[in-house]
Amino acid sequence: MSKEKHSERDVREGATDALIARLDRVERSPEAERLRARTYELLAIEPGARVVDVGCGAGRAVAELAGRGARVTGVDADERMVAVARERWPGADFRVADVGRLSFGDATVHGYRADKVLHELPDPAGALAEARRVLAPGGRVVLVGQDWEALVVDADDAALTSTIVRARASLVPSPRAARGQRGLLLDAGLGDVTTEAHTTVLTGSETLPLLTGLAEAACAAGAITRDQAGAWCAEQRERARADRLLLAVPLFLTAGTAR
Repeated sequence: MSKEKHSERDVREGATDALIARLDRVERSPEAERLRARTYELLAIEPGARVVDVGCGAGRAVAELAGRGARVTGVDADERMVAVARERWPGADFRVADVGRLSFGDATVHGYRADKVLHELPDPAGALAEARRVLAPGGRVVLVGQDWEALVVDADDAALTSTIVRARASLVPSPRAARGQRGLLLDAGLGDVTTEAHTTVLTGSETLPLLTGLAEAACAAGAITRDQAGAWCAEQRERARADRLLLAVPLFLTAGTAR
């Protein structure tokens, strides 16, 4: 392998490792643990039932579902994510796969879980058509998604903040997928569709990098100037020093049953 390809791979793996570290911090929070537990309740899986966790990341939900007696397969498109999951949870079933082409036969899965995945896909409807294909009658789908266009940030300049949020959302393949989850499940032919709204509120030290990242992304996209980004980030850093940060992330939890 050439030095250039080694370097590209190292950069990708470094970015994935940084993402895993951020996810670990979030997943350990009591609020995140409660939300995961709620998804397991909505799956309503009997012991021994087959479940696929799509976009499984480093595998925490796979391990927790296995602890509840399910036969779980974790699927992720990122090879590094899957490698870390296998290291952390030896013996668990993790696979590198495209969510649009799952390696399960028709009507062979009893539970399908996707946590903050659909917004990353250019074709969420296609992914849910594949979910419907693999689900057995009576099987459950549970989706969790964050609405990228509805992030709430406490900041002095409301107009600039709205521009930053919209610009960051525009970089996501499907930023409105979460609010559309109910319609997507109905379109896929599922019944008994329910939707819940949950809001994650962040005020601690982990919030500042997330906020400055929003402004940096908006600046890189050309939506705001570097001076505007600098001033906005400076205000957020001052808020951090004064313990006045606030980022609220609306999450929608939607479930349905295959008929």
